[in-house]
Amino acid sequence: MRAFRHSLYVTAALLTSQHVAAAATVQPTDEAPHRKPVRKSTPSPHEKPAATAQDNAKLPSQPPQPAQQQPAVAAEQFIVTGTRDAHRTARSSASPIDIITGAELARTGALNVSDALVRTDPSINSSITGGSGIVAGLRMRGLSPNEVLVLVDGKRRHTTGVVATYSGPEHGATPVDLNTIPVSAIDHIEVLRDGAAAMYGSDAIAGVVNIILKKNPSGLNTSFQSGAHPFGALYGSPGWDYQLAADGGIGFAGNGYLHVSGQIYHADHYVTGSRDYRPEDYNFGLPEETRESLAIEAGRDITETIKGYMNITYMHRHIQNYMTNRFASVLPEVYPYGFNPSVVNEENDYAATLGLTGDTLFGSFHWDLSTTYGADESKLSTINSANLNYYAAYGYTPTKGFTAGYSNAQWTNNLDISRAFRVLSRPLKLAFGTEHRLETYGITSGNAPTYVMGGFQGAPGLTPQSAGNWSRDVWAGYADVSISPIDRLDLDFAGRFEHYTDFGNSESGKISARYELSKRIAFRSTISNGFRAPTLAEQHFSSLSVTPTGAAGSLAVASEAARLLGASPLKPERSTNVSGGVVFEPLSRLHVTADAYQINIRDRIVGGGNYNGAIAEQAIALTGIDLPPNLDPSNVSANYFSNGASTRTQGVDINIDYTTRFGRFGKVDWSAGIDLNRTRLHHLSNDTNNQPLLNAQAISWLTTSVPRSKIILNARWTVGEWDVNVRQTRYGQTTGNMTYQIAAPAAIRYSIEQFAQFENQPRWMTDLEVTRHFLSHRLHVTLGVNNLFDVRPRKLPLILRYNGNSIYDTASSGIPISGSYYYGRVGFSL
Repeated sequence: MRAFRHSLYVTAALLTSQHVAAAATVQPTDEAPHRKPVRKSTPSPHEKPAATAQDNAKLPSQPPQPAQQQPAVAAEQFIVTGTRDAHRTARSSASPIDIITGAELARTGALNVSDALVRTDPSINSSITGGSGIVAGLRMRGLSPNEVLVLVDGKRRHTTGVVATYSGPEHGATPVDLNTIPVSAIDHIEVLRDGAAAMYGSDAIAGVVNIILKKNPSGLNTSFQSGAHPFGALYGSPGWDYQLAADGGIGFAGNGYLHVSGQIYHADHYVTGSRDYRPEDYNFGLPEETRESLAIEAGRDITETIKGYMNITYMHRHIQNYMTNRFASVLPEVYPYGFNPSVVNEENDYAATLGLTGDTLFGSFHWDLSTTYGADESKLSTINSANLNYYAAYGYTPTKGFTAGYSNAQWTNNLDISRAFRVLSRPLKLAFGTEHRLETYGITSGNAPTYVMGGFQGAPGLTPQSAGNWSRDVWAGYADVSISPIDRLDLDFAGRFEHYTDFGNSESGKISARYELSKRIAFRSTISNGFRAPTLAEQHFSSLSVTPTGAAGSLAVASEAARLLGASPLKPERSTNVSGGVVFEPLSRLHVTADAYQINIRDRIVGGGNYNGAIAEQAIALTGIDLPPNLDPSNVSANYFSNGASTRTQGVDINIDYTTRFGRFGKVDWSAGIDLNRTRLHHLSNDTNNQPLLNAQAISWLTTSVPRSKIILNARWTVGEWDVNVRQTRYGQTTGNMTYQIAAPAAIRYSIEQFAQFENQPRWMTDLEVTRHFLSHRLHVTLGVNNLFDVRPRKLPLILRYNGNSIYDTASSGIPISGSYYYGRVGFSL
């Protein structure tokens, strides 16, 4: 217990920094260890909180107490995202913030972080990005994963090395892969739904996701989950999966703490049961994937005034994504029954943070000095393939080979300084700091047989012309001031300056206000401008995908090939965010928040410059790749990343929660979350050939491919040893402009100008989970089903299905194509 009390001392000290976070209150005894504390009436930010972790940290050492004798803390959990004030709660914040605990993530039945977030936060959607890389990027308030900043313990997280290149709303996205972090390592997640570039820099346009890792110096938790999509068994592939997770902590050297978390999960290939109208082919579905991940948190006092902390994360992933089946007649000498090329990605993702913090700089300034290095490395190979022209020339062809390597690294150094003052008897908080970031990006070409003479079937290798290494430095400084000029009014001001060595300077600012009319109601509003710098990957990435009937190339925007198609150098995105809302507590235990917002983004970086036919073939040839001679020219396309458009996103977020108590029959925690939003195009840019950078299809990916609304209704009944959770999720309508495929008339087949409008109607999904606890809640057994009634997206008509096989519009996020998921979980804690 002494180790636990000392760890609170370390954790609370770190809370005063914007970067390091932990739960600042003792968790209630009626919940899993990492659920957020019981909510009370909205505390006034002008009242001193009772018994905060920071206050407790200053108390002299006392004899350890048994856990059951610890007094419960009534205050809400303090937040560390979107504020420099260590005494802010979610409802006393000037910006809307959601807190999602580790226990809530576990109750979703999801194997990974992104899926769990989608099931718990209505403002977040997720769809597959990265083509052969396959990354689940988060879309907040209908915007791209590029506009969402991800932090881990307050530190900027690096993005992936593989860029989304397939057709869809994620084209051009380089998201953070949240699934590199074990779910078992997460204490809670803070989701800031507001522009925060003035506080955190580039990317924080739609909002910020801050993942707070566990720092407990004691305990051990283990769990095993397995499940499947049973209706996939009708086609021989139910997508069976499993997850094994564990985490635990120890104290050392007085007040030191070490917490280690690990996770392994595997998901089999899942197919939808679609049928190719060539030989039967059931490969349309989800890839096979295996991940092993690890997280380590540690910290302790170094001297009486200086504390040290660190965290390390590591993930290895193997993923195999199946491509379109080839006829037996394609290369009978090697594949007498035909073949099915597959792309394999062997990926390593790692990051480490070291930091020192104290409270004695210049006498009484709090300071935090940290360094973080993170990288993502992907090695792509194509297997079960062949180079047809290579075989014709040499009578032999490799059937597998290394096709490309992508690495993205980020080294970030921060110094943050803060202090609280009183000016004319009014409280004032001053924070300022500097940041340096070195970003590097590298592309490795494939083995020669994978790209020469037409290259491998499915996914040919990258040529040496596309390979290279690039880097840039980013220098930044910021200042924040929080004041309370009169009772019940809080004003926050933030400003940030950044210099990029590859495109220049950027400035951003933010003003926030919160007025507490009474303890039952408060009003809040913010206005800010922001930016998103073009990533090195967006500037230099290139790839090519070849199908039996066509090819699609993504060209580096600075290349000669892209310039042929009208490309020009990328500029940073610029944004303006305005929001206003109310925090309302009409009854005890009933909490309501509502926030309206508008986000204008100028010069959005998207996949643009869409060309097909002879000019696309010519552009691809300039990259050093010779396309197979039998491809349909109208189905050969090429594009590049561009500042294609400016958009306006408007919406409303509403969140409600209430608790009903039934005495000996337990209690029910009710919650409802609603996100309503729409995005409109208000400017379309032209390329240097004076052609629009976006066609109607690309415009629909920006404006109508994300659900217009998302509603999550949740009821959790706890009574005795039983825990029952029911969740209803409604995804609103999506609309896309779809490409006409082989079954369509030749005049419109593969057209990049004529499309078929297709609507996915709103759908409700039901999730159910039942848990029985044993051994004083140390052992639990869970049975659950997500998407109980096997709801699927609407099927495409035949003329919009590639080879008849692609039966769903995968460019629209929302209802999963995999249908019902049944699972069981067993957990044990010490």
